Amino acid sequence: MTAHDTMTCAELLIRLLRDTYGVDTLFGIPGVHTVELYRGLESGGVRHVTPRHEQGAGFMADGYARASGKPGVCLIITGPGMTNIATAMGQTLADSVPMLVISSVNRRDTLGLGQGRLHELQSQQQVISGVARFSHTLLDADTLPDVLARAFAVFNGARPGPVHIEIPIDLFDAPVTPPRSWKAPRLYRAAPDPEGLREAARLLEEAKRPLVLLGGGCEDAFQAAHSLVERLDAPTVTTINAKGLLGRDHPLDLGANAALPAVRRLAFDADVILAVGTELGETDYDVVFDDGFKLNGTLIRVDIDAEQLARNQATTLGLVGDAGRTLALLAEYFPELLSRGGAERVSEALAELDLENDPAFSTFVPLYETLAEHLPEAILVGDSTAPVYAGNHLVSQPAPRRYFNASTGYGTLGYGLPAALGAQLAQPQLPVVALVGDGGVMFTLSEIATAVEEQIPVVILLWHNAGYEEIRRYMDDNGVARLGVDLKAPDFLILADGFGCPTVHIESPSQLAAALSERDDARPLLIEIDASAWQRGVTNKDAP
Repeated sequence: MTAHDTMTCAELLIRLLRDTYGVDTLFGIPGVHTVELYRGLESGGVRHVTPRHEQGAGFMADGYARASGKPGVCLIITGPGMTNIATAMGQTLADSVPMLVISSVNRRDTLGLGQGRLHELQSQQQVISGVARFSHTLLDADTLPDVLARAFAVFNGARPGPVHIEIPIDLFDAPVTPPRSWKAPRLYRAAPDPEGLREAARLLEEAKRPLVLLGGGCEDAFQAAHSLVERLDAPTVTTINAKGLLGRDHPLDLGANAALPAVRRLAFDADVILAVGTELGETDYDVVFDDGFKLNGTLIRVDIDAEQLARNQATTLGLVGDAGRTLALLAEYFPELLSRGGAERVSEALAELDLENDPAFSTFVPLYETLAEHLPEAILVGDSTAPVYAGNHLVSQPAPRRYFNASTGYGTLGYGLPAALGAQLAQPQLPVVALVGDGGVMFTLSEIATAVEEQIPVVILLWHNAGYEEIRRYMDDNGVARLGVDLKAPDFLILADGFGCPTVHIESPSQLAAALSERDDARPLLIEIDASAWQRGVTNKDAP
């Protein structure tokens, strides 16, 4: 086909996604409104994955994007498909994850008329725009290349997040002329102002007690972050989404422990703070929710989004620019390593925290030690569940994009399992572990069927404590009678077996080690952990 041959709008969409933007995986559930989008999709080059719920499609796209760095792409039907995926879009919006949601919408001549048509919303765009960087209704098929270019400009050149493009069903078979070139524009992210960069470097050089805060916006700046932190000899907080940015157990890494007293004191005492690619939000720095994380020194902030520079903490110097480029440019100002006792300060703070012996975390130390021993390169994807809350403090990863979850920020339930499937599809060469609880996994349990059907070999680690334990504790602590939190759980082993997923029930770290050693790495595996038995065994040093 030449550049001037006519094709339909639907055919052009798939061609542009595949040939121009390199999309190799689509997540979606076909419906009568989107059948035409599937014409020609079987010709190859793009894998289509069918989840069992549109929320699962969105979470899979999220996990795919976080693990790969490329946008996750979904094809979603009008109306209920879009309201179903809205929760997943909210999660990606909160964490600045690139996701493209392409949906159908009713015919152009019926929009907004309230005629009771199939899947009709009064204004689908209005419903979705609050959980998207932008939502666009395509009214002319010939503008499709321009709209897609705008979406990928957001993903590649600005603060990423979900983008929604809805196509009226009467445009699917509209004839269009393909663009003259199938090449996407090359975009380079913004660099900070040179004068501001020099001033930031001066402040950091003169600092006596510097501190660095690295957020999820730095995920692709492994070398630059590593280089600058070491040259500054500065204690560094790496948030949950920045885990692995300095490598495993780096001597300057304080981890995601900004809410704990020893790190809070270190932060308050810092005379110059460099915060890069982080919104300084409460679920990274104040997860105990007492507004106790305070910065008393000169605050230098770097973000691709100028609005972020004015949120949550008082900024002294703000630099608008890409995190990676800014870190690399700052490092050039420090050709030699400074010596300011950074590693000693980190060692003292971590020794004071003594996380491994803290009753809030000690139960889960052998869990993560076992995972690190048997699956040292694994991507860990979590839901809102007790092992994940502890893992946010305990886990150290060898590289970025190896640990993410929904326990903070937007904080949706049901994320872990489908997001792990997306991560595994993005990085098939790495093992992937879904960390889920018996409460949260029920939101998306049906995605085990997707794992089996698509032969996605995730390890599903299910912490079974018979209900919503975190909410139970909150009710108890606040004198509220328990209601709606002590749940009747199904037999997960029978359910998973019904889907064709292998299962094992365990009660101790030694049994977990055996299950991981014996697993078939070509199939998904559900490992159910009896939380009560595990806790008793760990307390008694893993008694058999």
